[in-house]
Amino acid sequence: MSASYVAARRSSVFIDLSGRGRIAVGGVDRASYLQGLQTNDVEALLAGEGCYGLFLTPQGRVECDASILCLDNELLLDVHPTVTVALAARLAEFVFTEDVTVEDRTSTWVAFGVHGPHAGDLVATVARPGSGSEAGLATVAELGALPEYHHRLGEFEGEPVLVSRSHAIGEMGFVLYLPSATGPALRRALLAKGSVELDTTTLDLLRIESGRPAFPADLDSETIPLEAGVEDRAISMTKGCYVGQEVIVRILHRGKGRVARRLVGLRFDAGVQPPRAGAVLTVGDEVASVGAVTSAGLSPAIGGVIALGYVKRDLADVGTVLTALDGDQRHSVTVSKTPFL
Repeated sequence: MSASYVAARRSSVFIDLSGRGRIAVGGVDRASYLQGLQTNDVEALLAGEGCYGLFLTPQGRVECDASILCLDNELLLDVHPTVTVALAARLAEFVFTEDVTVEDRTSTWVAFGVHGPHAGDLVATVARPGSGSEAGLATVAELGALPEYHHRLGEFEGEPVLVSRSHAIGEMGFVLYLPSATGPALRRALLAKGSVELDTTTLDLLRIESGRPAFPADLDSETIPLEAGVEDRAISMTKGCYVGQEVIVRILHRGKGRVARRLVGLRFDAGVQPPRAGAVLTVGDEVASVGAVTSAGLSPAIGGVIALGYVKRDLADVGTVLTALDGDQRHSVTVSKTPFL
């Protein structure tokens, strides 16, 4: 069990997320413009709030996801690095008469995730959320009560730092955004306060334990959001039209929400190693595919391999026993509830 895994569950960890993309959308028409391009209701957001949204194809498949933060004068999109350039270009391309600006801030801002039971105390001390506001500094309790993606503006070494609530690993968590030049100093400050630096592999394991799908591992161009079970946090059922809406509405209303496959948790028998992404799932000794593993890891808390994967709808019930084909290996696997912990 690694030191960073233990710290994530018992104290605090941090991870440099600066490799992710950050796109700022400004202008008077920014909210109404983004409203029709992604799945959630950004027009309903007030400054200090945020949401999770998906950009879909006209066929209702996931092009990418985004954390969307509503600042005073702009909307900040936090996206996977593989889509930053293309998404920024797409957003700029569709601006015609609207008062909208699109700026890629990936190189000028950095981001750090801070997670764990003591993350609130650490962030309150280092980033001072609420500093300079009439309401004053946010308490640890106030930070913990923030809905995910809601945020407060703080200060670090005289520079503004945006503190956004995160549920990425199922513990108290935040993402801190600040100017790039201040990033190294923030990292030193977090280390000086006793926080442990987290690697991406352990972060991914913690995410799997929390049962949260990630783009592009578990959400990709073949995925309908309803298959992944993210509609409650990603899709507004009351807003107007958006790209891909017709498919979503047809499934919800005509199909009564039924999809061909579901994202499920999977537990492997003891003693096996995590399977590769894409490992085929079958029934018993059969070879016909009924699904596939998308993310997997060896969980110290559970004492075995856990995974996320898609299976046919009628095999998605907790307790269903399947077989995973990983190269020349066959492993028994059981559909399990998520989060695993």
